[in-house]
This record gives sequence, C-alpha cells and structure tokens, in this order.
Amino acid sequence: MQRRSEWLPHLVIWLGIAITAFPIYQAFIATTWMPPDLAQAPVPVLPGPYGLDNFARVLFDGGTSKVGTTPVGVMMWNSLVMALAITLGKIAISLLSAYAVVFFQFPGRMICFWLIFITLMLPVEVRIVPTYQVVVDLGMLNTFAGLTVPLIASATATLLFRQFFLTIPDELVEAAKIDGAGPMRFFKDTVVPLSATNMAALFVILFIYGWNQYLWPLLIAPAAEMDTVVLGIKKMMGGADAPTDWNLVMATALLALLPPVAVVVLMQRWFVKGLVDQEK
Repeated sequence: MQRRSEWLPHLVIWLGIAITAFPIYQAFIATTWMPPDLAQAPVPVLPGPYGLDNFARVLFDGGTSKVGTTPVGVMMWNSLVMALAITLGKIAISLLSAYAVVFFQFPGRMICFWLIFITLMLPVEVRIVPTYQVVVDLGMLNTFAGLTVPLIASATATLLFRQFFLTIPDELVEAAKIDGAGPMRFFKDTVVPLSATNMAALFVILFIYGWNQYLWPLLIAPAAEMDTVVLGIKKMMGGADAPTDWNLVMATALLALLPPVAVVVLMQRWFVKGLVDQEK
C-alpha cells in the first residue's frame, strides 16, 4: 500500500505532462514537414527534413504572402518591446501609487485607492472605444506608445503592493525618519528591496499578459511593420480561398512560445517565492 502511494502521484504527474506536451510535440513535428506531407493521412509523427528551412523562412523572410513583408523576427521584437514596456510600466506606477496610498496621509487618500480599485471592473475591452479615440487624437497610431501607454496602469498590481506595504512595521518607518531618510530615500533603500520578490512574481504575470495581447494591437497598429507575433499567427492562417501553410504557422507558434517560457523558467524561484513567502 505504501509503495502504491509512492508511484501513483508520479504516474499522475507524468500522465499530465504527456497530455500537455503532446500538442506541442505535434506542432514541432508539423514544422519539419511541408504542407502536402501534413495534408496526407496518417499525419507524420516523426520529424522531417525541412525544420531548419521552415524556421529560417518565417524568422527572416516573413514565411508567406499571408504575413505580408514582415518577418517573424520583427514581429517578435515588437511583441517583446510591448510586453516589457507594459510590464515595467505597470510595476513602476503601481509601486508609486501603492506607496503614496499607504505611507502618505492626505485628504481623499482612500477615495483615490477605491477609484483605482474600481478600474478592475473596466478592462480595456469595455472602454476600448474612448481609449481608441484618445490614441487617435494624440497621433499614437502605429507607435509603441499607442500599444503600451493605455495598458500600463494596473489596479491589480497596486492592490497587491498595497497589501504588502501594510505589513511593513511602523518601527521601520520611524527608524528611517530618525536616520534622516526622506520619503523617496525610504522608498528606494527600504521599500523597493523588500518588494523584490513581489515584483518578480508580477513581472512573470504581466509579461505574459503583455505578450499575449491581441485585440488592442489589432486596432492600434494596423501597419504590417508594427504587427506583434500573436497577430502574425492569425494573419498566416488562410481563409476559404487560401490554404494555410500549417508548417509555417506551427513554426511561428513555437517561436512565440520561447520568450514567455524563458521568463517563467528563469524567474520560477522568484515567482513562487513572491506568491507564497509570508516572512516579510
């Protein structure tokens, strides 16, 4: 009975990994063949000889006429800039806003916090028409500013930082005042270092949020040279009158997976610690 309790959890884990990884494996197999090979039955389950050619084609040449003239490498760069700008902007603004709400006493302090919190019920999709009009009026179509600035504010990150700042002992604040530290020095030397794990956890979540944006870039950046990789995948899919080169679509999809996976893998320890660590 004891031995069964030891191998059963491992069996369930490996079964879950197999179910999750099989579609990714099949996508990789599709990148190594040409469209006629993928259209036949049965579908190939072993790698073919065209993998490097397909990856090079989408990465540097744009892959197919359905993508226009924009190589996937350019689209991934656009996605990376957008994701990093949104992530760093959200963290910076949320840190400062939560710091102001917790450590400064001013009239309407809680009203300001609740106004920020209420915006959780107003995602971009709800306010997309007025936000789009503002971006147009400011001349930010087909720019990185238009892609990122309207998405930078984050009530969720502000709430999380506020809850953490409330756990900082008052004695630490008083000690900083006795040492002659001003508000910004206390923020830079004490609050920011203590918030490192929280920032790391939020960085992972917000980076994936920014990388996966679809609707907003579709509206704000119609120019082909501003396409993100998520938009590129959609444009590579043919309609009823145009066949889809699934080998190129799958190659692009796998390339689009790499940055989010790299962020999660490299920051996994910090991410978990930021979510579960209670010893602040």
